[in-house]
Amino acid sequence: MKKEEESFSLSPAQNTLNSAQTEAELAGLQPAERLTPRRFLFYCTVVVLSVLYLMIGYRISAERANLFRNEMGIESSVARVSEILHDRNDMGEIAGNVYYERVITFSASIFSGSHRGETVKAIQTIDNLTSNGTTPVSVGDKVFLYQTSSNGETTWEAGDFYRSDSILILGVVFLAGLLLFGRGKGLKTILSLLFTCLAVFVVFVPAILAGYNVYLVSIITCLYTIVMTLALVSGPNRKSTAAALGCAGGVMVAGILAVIMDHILKLTGYLNDETMYVSLLNETHPIDLRAIVFAAIIIGAMGATMDVAMDITSSLFEIHRKLPNISFRHLVHSGFTIGRDVMGTMANTLILAYIGSSLTTVLLYASYQASLMQLLNRELIIVELLQALCGSIGILCTIPISALISSALCCNRTK
Repeated sequence: MKKEEESFSLSPAQNTLNSAQTEAELAGLQPAERLTPRRFLFYCTVVVLSVLYLMIGYRISAERANLFRNEMGIESSVARVSEILHDRNDMGEIAGNVYYERVITFSASIFSGSHRGETVKAIQTIDNLTSNGTTPVSVGDKVFLYQTSSNGETTWEAGDFYRSDSILILGVVFLAGLLLFGRGKGLKTILSLLFTCLAVFVVFVPAILAGYNVYLVSIITCLYTIVMTLALVSGPNRKSTAAALGCAGGVMVAGILAVIMDHILKLTGYLNDETMYVSLLNETHPIDLRAIVFAAIIIGAMGATMDVAMDITSSLFEIHRKLPNISFRHLVHSGFTIGRDVMGTMANTLILAYIGSSLTTVLLYASYQASLMQLLNRELIIVELLQALCGSIGILCTIPISALISSALCCNRTK
């Protein structure tokens, strides 16, 4: 014990040097990572390999996946409302229920699709039975128009509002904030976020629709995302290696728990009407709904475990940089202390995220179920709880794994 304390203590010269370094860093003189030719080549390699992964993955999965088939053959066009021509309100009674209908006739200029440039007359129908809560159109709104034919007459009917441009503006604000505050790191974060989204929507989703093994595809997607994100954000160093191994360990624990609990809880994967439709999408290679639950658990846990692993790893490497003589035991202890602080907020993040995503369903079931026990045993609620608990346990396991690996790599580097 005495020997460890001596190794942990620093000489007066070292204390003076560390104090000077701390003052310099507080003054904004902290040494930044320079973009050396070697680092630049590494980042280019990661980007090229990511593009190849996306291209090859999409080519393999898209051959068997039926994406955006439009089986009903209804063409949609986006149009801007230019004038409200008529607004009619009707009221009646159907099967003893009061029926209210509002029909808005308007003219709109189409700016997408085969009818681009045309000005057409369209209608929006709002009633209290099928479209309660629908917002009436107004001048300047962008809406989807659908062309229908009845008794030889062609009419245009309004569908949903076109909202992509507003979301795009918010996304640009987010990306600008990343670049403003993160600068070089922000640019790498944007690249990693872009590749992550493409990996999910260009490779993962088409592969599932094509009938490939959901377990295998989800594991490959998680491994690619972990390695790519940490390689881009942290660079080629031991810190990114430790964070990747810690994150992979936490995700693996969450996945193993998901498989075990799937058999114990006798899950079917049929959570609601949407899952029933998903099971009928591919008759040749039916989609395994139980595997979809597994995929949702490990992908949902991956983001939180990656955050925790990077927090602990970065902290320990920084501690070791300031105190190069710190022992392995003290470094691990520091990692556990940091993990306790991170643990509570990250567990809350996962649980609250799942509660928020299923809040409407919970309210509906709470109103119609006979008892609380019956509500808690609904498969949809059980799956939500399973996702939150498996993800939280994955976070818990990420803390010791990241602390041990980071401490080992730090002390090994000193030797």
